Amino acid sequence: AHTRLRKLVSYAFTRSKVREYEEYTRSIAQELLDRAIAQGEFDFVTEISEPLPITVLISILGLPKEDGPYLIDLTSEMAASTDPDYVPDPDKYPTDVDPRLLPFGSPAAWHVFEYGRKMGEERRKRPTDDLVSRLVHAEVDGERLTDTEYSNFFELFIFAGNETTRTGISQGILALIEHPDELDRLAADRSLMPTAVDEILRYGTPIIYFRRTALRDTEIQGVPIRAGDRVALWYVSANFDEEVFADPHRFDLGRQPNPHVTFGRGGPHFCLGSFLARLEIRILLEEILARKVRFEPTGRPVRLSSNFINGFSSIPVRVVPAR
Repeated sequence: AHTRLRKLVSYAFTRSKVREYEEYTRSIAQELLDRAIAQGEFDFVTEISEPLPITVLISILGLPKEDGPYLIDLTSEMAASTDPDYVPDPDKYPTDVDPRLLPFGSPAAWHVFEYGRKMGEERRKRPTDDLVSRLVHAEVDGERLTDTEYSNFFELFIFAGNETTRTGISQGILALIEHPDELDRLAADRSLMPTAVDEILRYGTPIIYFRRTALRDTEIQGVPIRAGDRVALWYVSANFDEEVFADPHRFDLGRQPNPHVTFGRGGPHFCLGSFLARLEIRILLEEILARKVRFEPTGRPVRLSSNFINGFSSIPVRVVPAR
């Protein structure tokens, strides 16, 4: 079932297909950086981390660009529903829907479902060259997605394609602010760019954990696990495992090898958007270096109150010339 569903969308996120998004992604990064840098002082999260991935994603999906802020708000409410700044407003949501039955137990998920349903209906009538059109029209083994499958796919793209890359960018810029010598090192040796992107993804692990249910009795490193047990996979722990990474708490843009598990470790469920996330982080780093600027904090970063997303709601910075 997983393979059937993945076939419908994997074409849009292959390494070769993602290369086609590079020019557009770069133009968005350039526009955002130029506007933010011109302010002198700004919030890196709201000016860069939030709008970059959602703007690229809605282009791939074929959604109106002006809907980006609305979708950012919804995914923030889903990811950090316990954060005082993102608590869903009960007046915005239907009273006949039990939020416990929605993704993340958040009523914001209902609005994402509704938004996706309306876009799907429109593309069924007037298909264009975008991912939503493919989702509602494509067939695999003679079958099309059911309405529920389509809605879940749409919700997954809006959340995973936005929230995780946004967090990776925020974590990356904060690490570079705290380790300015590493950014200078990258500026002096651009061949480090691939390892730099992977170190940002390891060091700033966007997702804290996933939870799975064991289907049969097993054992992991001497710990018995019974069928039906809930098992938490702590990505932040794995990416700082001292048995795997030398000096794991050191931020090293030249780290090799770097077998981080941010996207999984191969297998059928390796992260579909891994090439796109790497592309966006790489391009942003390249454009920052091209402008010969650095960023300094003007206040304390504000973390999301979330046990799932390892993110920030605010990183206030000022622009300074590169050393």
